Amino acid sequence: MMALLRRLPAIRALNQTIGIRESSSYLPGSSRSYSNNSTDISNGLKFNSPRFSSCLFNDRNALPWTHRSTMTLHSTMAMNLSIFLNGKRSATTKVNAPPQARQMGSLKVSISSPGFIYEPYAPRDTISFWRRWFTKSGWRRTKNDIILELKNAYAIVKLRKTGYSKHKFYLEAIKLYKEINTLLANGDKTTLRKAVTEKMYSELKNEIKQRKSEWNMSKLYWELIEPAVLIRTLRARLIGVDKSDLNKVFIQLTLEIKTKQKFEAYDSKGDRVAGDKNKEILVREIWVFEKSLFHPGAYWRLCGRIKA
Repeated sequence: MMALLRRLPAIRALNQTIGIRESSSYLPGSSRSYSNNSTDISNGLKFNSPRFSSCLFNDRNALPWTHRSTMTLHSTMAMNLSIFLNGKRSATTKVNAPPQARQMGSLKVSISSPGFIYEPYAPRDTISFWRRWFTKSGWRRTKNDIILELKNAYAIVKLRKTGYSKHKFYLEAIKLYKEINTLLANGDKTTLRKAVTEKMYSELKNEIKQRKSEWNMSKLYWELIEPAVLIRTLRARLIGVDKSDLNKVFIQLTLEIKTKQKFEAYDSKGDRVAGDKNKEILVREIWVFEKSLFHPGAYWRLCGRIKA
């Protein structure tokens, strides 16, 4: 729904000149694809993945599935990872807490979110076999790909120690996706605050304000057609906040979510200004969910969105 709202200024300008047409174009339809017991990462490797179906999306925005592979990740990976990184970065990034969240004497105040997306996901260009294995640039690319996948795998292994199940998380993520979009449609900023991080709340609050003031939309109709067409993990990252305690980390999981939705917007007079609630449209979004692994009772929240 948020992806649709970002298109509304262009849609409204078009509607004022030619009206709302029946042939409004959206992403093509696709089929549902789920996997319950694997860790799928889009950059080219999979860990502990006994089976995956082939790619169901042929549009250029879809990211291909990778071939089946099995890899055992040992607990010593965190120590050995520095070999691949050449001392440049570690698998768990350390960040300094803001002044108000640092230890001051005997007083300790913990931060509830790092406030940024660490290493935001971006699709990597494919390279040929010959370039990958027979050129220096290809070797560097292969090395970087391996490092990215090791970071993904290490983060997932760390998360699994807390009882993580990918299938259960996907169900929770879709539930949160539906809840946040519904709250945005209703303009419920009070409840929205609990489902997102502080930085994300500020962005969404401004979107609601802009929707009412600039786009003159006083009411929205939004509906999610379940089940989701596709949901998969694109990236997993750990963010450390205390260099003296490696267990004090946040984890961020980047998900690609494809769903069918119905959407319609109305102005203050009740007239329709965008969308059609009788039509299903396919929407692809990339959301980043975050959770603390050291705060008691921590839960998943939306911490950012990446342009799909």
